[in-house]
Amino acid sequence: MIDPERIPVIVGVGQINDRPADPGEGLDPLGLMAAALRLADADAGGGWLADLDSLAIVDQISFRELGDLSAPLADSLGARPRICEKTRIASGDSPILLLNEAANRIGAGEIRIAAIAGGEALRTAAQRAAAARGTDVSAQNASRAASTRRTPSYRQRYGLTAPVDVYPLYENAGRAAYGQSLDEAQAESAEIWSRFSEVAAANPGAWLRKPVSPETVRTPTAENRPIAHPYTKLMVANSSVNQGAGFLVTSLGEARRRGVAEEKLVYVGQGAAAHEADDPLGRDRYDRSPGMIVSLRRALAVNRLTSADLDFVELYSCFPCVPKMARRVIDWPVDRPATVFGGLTFGGGPIGNYMSHAVVGMVEALRAEGRFGLLFANGGFATHNHSIILGREPVPGAAHPGEFDFQDEADALRGAVPRTVEDYEGPATIETYSVLYERDGAPKQGVIVARTPNGDRTLAMISGKDAAAMAFLTDGIAEPVGSAGDITIDSDGWQVWQTSPA
Repeated sequence: MIDPERIPVIVGVGQINDRPADPGEGLDPLGLMAAALRLADADAGGGWLADLDSLAIVDQISFRELGDLSAPLADSLGARPRICEKTRIASGDSPILLLNEAANRIGAGEIRIAAIAGGEALRTAAQRAAAARGTDVSAQNASRAASTRRTPSYRQRYGLTAPVDVYPLYENAGRAAYGQSLDEAQAESAEIWSRFSEVAAANPGAWLRKPVSPETVRTPTAENRPIAHPYTKLMVANSSVNQGAGFLVTSLGEARRRGVAEEKLVYVGQGAAAHEADDPLGRDRYDRSPGMIVSLRRALAVNRLTSADLDFVELYSCFPCVPKMARRVIDWPVDRPATVFGGLTFGGGPIGNYMSHAVVGMVEALRAEGRFGLLFANGGFATHNHSIILGREPVPGAAHPGEFDFQDEADALRGAVPRTVEDYEGPATIETYSVLYERDGAPKQGVIVARTPNGDRTLAMISGKDAAAMAFLTDGIAEPVGSAGDITIDSDGWQVWQTSPA
């Protein structure tokens, strides 16, 4: 029998939405995290924060000038934890990584009580920046700025800069691999996202609480402009939020000593992580992610569960390609919600901290009904994958501490990575692609990821003013992936794509 002092459980959860009428009075990330953890403390019955052994926070990007907020947060809570840290970057897998590490430390007897939190005030930060510069709020884009280097890389020069530019590469490659038409793929995305909106509408913690129909999700309008083909605004993460979330993890023995009711306890299972190359051009392919596959399958296997045992899932949803790939790995049907919080469009997309809100949502869902839930997190450019199981009862295979790094297995599953060649001219085929749009909905440019006859990978661009080429890439009449063309280098040194005549 496992010692109750070595069984990790979540005892308290809290989250906050901050909507100040005056941006000057809005909470910064420190204020959001402190408020969320005080709510988590109250949810757990109170008196936990002063006794924290560990405080871990998700890095934030909205108020960079504040630096590492872990120690200031501890001070504001009256805590003196032995472990006080933040994640290296603001990545979508961060909250699940921190939960996994806290559970392992409790299982090893290293700590008794851990707090995990994160907060982003990107809405307030953008409003303040716009007021200071005399510009429109829409001109502030912290996510894109954080993705841009001083010296752009090869892919960045061709427009593959921010996540919104890169994830369509997976979407379009996936559609072709699944044998779907563009209309069928868009219908799947719209169905998933409409169900997200329904979950968010019923969730007091969500940022947008109005259900929308699948047709509304997929139809471009002035309010739902195209962002990057084939995504509309309602299909992408909504980072213009002020949100904080946090939770408390302790041992079953400590929870019982402090009188936490059994119906409030949620057990932490083991997790599984695996990653892709940091450079999106360094991937073996774009219709699947070995890191995602291994993370999801291993999380189920090590906890001795199958997909049929899951009552709830949270499949990370920065862009539709992620839950679409993930649901195929675990065989999750499209007509069941793939979220307990509302997804990053409707629940809110606070950069690296969305999954803290998902933890809150999963704990609340399991307290109400069901037995087991799966949390799948994704970060970077479809780079970082981390999954974990939570249970209303002890998770069958969970044993802490447990190894969660399954990178070797993911690497073994990965195919050969093609060499990236710059300044290529000659025949090629489209491996995947995207079309980037201006704010007025006009196409800005097409970006082609192409394969040369000897298997190398290269990039090419298409002018957004080339109406015939834009139609070929976006109208769904023919499948661009796999089609042949030629790459030439123009007078300005750009690799330019031209589709071969049919």
